[in-house]
Amino acid sequence: MDERVYCAYIVASRSHTIYIGMTGDLLKRVFEHKQKTREGFSATYNCNRLVWFERFMSPENAIAREKQLKGWIRAKKIALIEKSNPTWNDLSEGWYAADPTVRKGVEPRVLEVKRARPKANASTSAKATAGPSTAQVAKARPAPLRMTDL
Repeated sequence: MDERVYCAYIVASRSHTIYIGMTGDLLKRVFEHKQKTREGFSATYNCNRLVWFERFMSPENAIAREKQLKGWIRAKKIALIEKSNPTWNDLSEGWYAADPTVRKGVEPRVLEVKRARPKANASTSAKATAGPSTAQVAKARPAPLRMTDL
């Protein structure tokens, strides 16, 4: 049984230009956005701040969610982000070491290397799991996510 976690995510620029994507390795993909290792929309418009993500147990569900979000009007996407992250904080803040030698094409240096594997149960194997917890959504400013939350 594959215990890998897949994510649909939104990265944004400081001016709130947004990019929606899907990945099987959120840590690596956000690093790529920050380092602009891939040419394209997110690199051109500096979409490098993780502002929202949702976890899934299957790639098909993550892809379906990505496509759904891309079909929404901008106002609905903004409402989704602001529901759990009203100040558009970078949820990946603190994930990577501040190292001036880090360059394009280099794997990220992670501050904390532990990754929690989700335990399969009836609720997580049949449907998607939510990104931020209920307690985080209830707060005006969400608590910073840790590597172990992935």
